[in-house]
Amino acid sequence: MISPTSRRAFLRGTALATAGVAAGRAVAADTVVQMPFENGERTLVAFPQKRPLLRLTSRPPQLETPMSVFNEGVLTPNDAFFVRYHLPLNAPPQDLDADTFKVEVKGKVSTPASFTLADLKKQFEEVEVVAVNQCSGNGRAFFQPRVAGGQMGNGCMGNARWRGVRLADVLK
Repeated sequence: MISPTSRRAFLRGTALATAGVAAGRAVAADTVVQMPFENGERTLVAFPQKRPLLRLTSRPPQLETPMSVFNEGVLTPNDAFFVRYHLPLNAPPQDLDADTFKVEVKGKVSTPASFTLADLKKQFEEVEVVAVNQCSGNGRAFFQPRVAGGQMGNGCMGNARWRGVRLADVLK
């Protein structure tokens, strides 16, 4: 006969093992998502400071927001916002030092300028707006005939509360 302590330990262990197997299946099943277009297989990956998003490319990173995120509310959470990065780096910068970071305005401008974040906050009016940001290639995977570029589904968009200074004010 099995003692009650052994039976409880056995049942607890069995429950944990069953939950672990079920969780493993759920993760494995959700790792790859099939999008409704040619070559639409997408892997869910979690980049730093992001929840799992649909990977289009790794270098540079292009990550789509899964459609289920848009059911979470009117604003797209930061950790679920799509990533469309054009620079030839492995990943976008994760952090910046607010005390040393600078924005440089140069090139075809009459007066080049350099601003710290403190300068921007001090010299320009801060504004806040809720707006949609959408990559111009959003939905490109559905185009017929196919066109060059990242074959994005419909997840390269998001709605956010944006706060900062107007670029138009900085460029004056």
